[in-house]
Parts: sequence; C-alpha cells; structure tokens
Amino acid sequence: MMKEQFDLSGKIAIVTGCDTGLGQGMAVGLAKAGCDIAGVNIVEPSDTKDMIKGLGRKFLDIRANLMKMDDIPDIVAKTVAEYGRIDILVNNAGIIRREDAIEFTEKDWDDVMNINIKSVFFLSQAVAKQFVAQGEGGNIVNVASMLSFQGGIRVPSYTASKSGVMGVTRLLANEWAKHDINVNAIAPGYMATNNTQALREDAARSKEILDRIPAGRWGLPSDLAGPVVFLSSPASSYINGYTIAVDGGWLAR
Repeated sequence: MMKEQFDLSGKIAIVTGCDTGLGQGMAVGLAKAGCDIAGVNIVEPSDTKDMIKGLGRKFLDIRANLMKMDDIPDIVAKTVAEYGRIDILVNNAGIIRREDAIEFTEKDWDDVMNINIKSVFFLSQAVAKQFVAQGEGGNIVNVASMLSFQGGIRVPSYTASKSGVMGVTRLLANEWAKHDINVNAIAPGYMATNNTQALREDAARSKEILDRIPAGRWGLPSDLAGPVVFLSSPASSYINGYTIAVDGGWLAR
C-alpha cells in the first residue's frame, strides 16, 4: 500500500535541462517510478534519452532556449500533443556566472535571471493553466540551491535567482493549492556537476567544502532521484511551498 504512494506509472513529466547532471538524475528517477518524460534542452540529450528508453519509458525531445520566453507555449503544446496531458513539471534548467560583485556585468545578471527564475515562473504558469484545464491538479518541483539560504561569493545573479526560486515556490503554492497543484522545491548542496567543476578541481577549495559536509562527499545526480519522486507523488500531497535541502548536512553544520 505504501509503495503505491510513490508509484508514478502513467504520469507525464516535463524536465528542463536534463541532458546531463542533476536534470538527468531526476529524469531517470522519475522514469524508474513510471513516468514518461518530455525533456527540454538546448542540445540533444542523447544519453538521457537512451537511459529512459532503456527503462521502457517514452522520451520526447523538445529543444528550447529558456533564456527567452518565446518557446514556453510550444513546450506545453508539444508535450500535450505527444502524451495528451501533463502531470509533473521539474524546473531544473539553470546557469551560473562567477565574478566579483563590483565587476559583475548587466549581461551576466540578465542571462542568469532569465533562465533561473523568469523561465521558472512563466513555464510554471503555462503548465499550471494546463493542470487547471485538465481538472486533476499536478505537481511542480523547482530546483533551488544552498544559495537560496546563503549569500555565497562571486555569484550575485545566481544567489538572487535562487533566492527568488524559493520565494516564488511559496507564492505559487499559496495561490495554486486550491487547484490541487503542489509546488515545492529541492535545494541541492554541493553536487558533482559541470557547475562545480572549477570548485572540485581547486584542491584547497574542494577540501574546505568537503570538510564542512557531514556526509563527507560531493552529492551525485542520483541523490536527487528519491526527493523528486517523493515531491511528484501522492506521498507528498500535503506538502506545499516547502524547499527540501539535499545537501549531505551542509546547512546543519
């Protein structure tokens, strides 16, 4: 009976930025739980597509540039045309730019904010309209960050955007719970992805980070599979507007 609470068989999930890394880990986790996937990327997600099809699930390859909002209607339309409905949205796509705040450019600010928070809001809005039209609710999972809780260094637009993700997650949960739409977020800790490659290659900085993580290791994309399935499933039906840290204990330190 409890196992059924986490069963997503027959559900349709849109996952943005799933060609590698955290998005790939979450898309594969959802597929293992029974979802068919619509993957939204700017490049062909060959490995992710092969992994999901290897699980016996369907994968729809949607190309879109989330730095602009023009492609958002097509994401919803193509998913509905292929699968007939949408049940889950995972807003994972994001970028980071590193520079001292005193030298940070307007372009680096706008690029990060457009993808990391503006597209999150407007894609959520478009999918929520589809949920309401379907009349059965749905689940939205946003990807926040440790920098939703902390200030960070040399990543002003990333910190602003991820703080915004946590705030807008609460706002959307407040407004859409009445439609049986659950909006929550996952805040990954220090994960072994492209975004942290420079940190992991800096031996001194990497040691500083690992020394603070009680789990004693960098996180893996697969570490997000369980949390995203949980927040997409009936098991989390009374969780609204919450951001779960998946950080190996970083924030507890």
